[in-house]
Amino acid sequence: MTQIQTDWEGYYLDGRTAARQRVTIRIMRLGLHVTTEKGETLWWPYEEINQTQGFYAGEQVRLERGGEFAEVLLVSDATFLTNLHGMALDLAKKFHNPAHRRIRAKITLLAALSIIAITVILYLWGLPALATVLASRVPVSWEEHLGRSVVEQLAPQDTRCTDPARTQVIDEIIKVLTSPLPTSPYKFHVIVVNSPIFNAFAAPGGYIVLFHGLLEQTRTPEELAGVLAHELQHILQRHPTRALIHHVSTGLFIAALTGDVSGATGYGLEAARILSTLQYSRLNEEEADMAGMRMILDAKIDPKGMIAFFELLRRESPATPGFLKYTSTHPSSEDRIHRLNLLAEKSGSRPVKMLQDYDWNDIKKICETLDRPA
Repeated sequence: MTQIQTDWEGYYLDGRTAARQRVTIRIMRLGLHVTTEKGETLWWPYEEINQTQGFYAGEQVRLERGGEFAEVLLVSDATFLTNLHGMALDLAKKFHNPAHRRIRAKITLLAALSIIAITVILYLWGLPALATVLASRVPVSWEEHLGRSVVEQLAPQDTRCTDPARTQVIDEIIKVLTSPLPTSPYKFHVIVVNSPIFNAFAAPGGYIVLFHGLLEQTRTPEELAGVLAHELQHILQRHPTRALIHHVSTGLFIAALTGDVSGATGYGLEAARILSTLQYSRLNEEEADMAGMRMILDAKIDPKGMIAFFELLRRESPATPGFLKYTSTHPSSEDRIHRLNLLAEKSGSRPVKMLQDYDWNDIKKICETLDRPA
């Protein structure tokens, strides 16, 4: 059992003058016995004492007794209170107990860790789940306005390659890919940007941004069809809409919840910033790969084109920094090629050659009317 220290050094103020007297304070069962340096003695019953200071670590203990001009006892060592509780027991309940401070610190730490854990759980599982549910219910018109705002930020008009004849070729590939679909709520738009970046991405509402650097690397229409099928599936599965609702501000979340079209437009810049650095989950990418391959097969397009494009990625990405922009946001090429091959082998359909009389190198001149790359 811990021995209780009964005698303590402190200071006494009589409440009438500013003078402090050094005193010895003895903790007793029913009160404090105070002896001044002049030899005077005072008796402070616990029921007449109020603690006004000493509740926090490092703070001086201050006890008061009396009315408007109260007498004061000051003790520098907070352990005084611990010993007071050990001696006075029930009568000391009105005073702070420093032993509880450690318990409170542990509770506070536990609460903080719990908040962090809950926040992580919400971010990793709760918010994505909520975004998935919400994305399936937002109006297509809302997605279209948001997608248009995103594209205006990431692909300004003066950077777009709009050669009508070559644009029609890309639109024809989209038409072939989407013709087997029973219905689609979206009107798809492919926007080619005059930039050497090797990338393509999907925006909400039916928009695909295709950078000229990627288009230049394709060798057949079937290879481009594989890229577009992948991005079309991101749109049809509403992956970009889900990701934006998950990552951007509460304002966009509320706009999505209410279907506020003006709100969707107003968050175009923020959404563009998110999409430009977004990395979809591996599950989303695998879903777009597999559904994209099924789209290729349903449209009777040769699946070897999609696989050949990913084989190109596998060969070139380690040596060519430009390729990293695209590959960094996708699963490893080896894994996806293996899965796509398995799916293609199960298909018994006979593919039809796309754009048989068209020289595919011509499509790469789609940006020649612009002065220079953006």
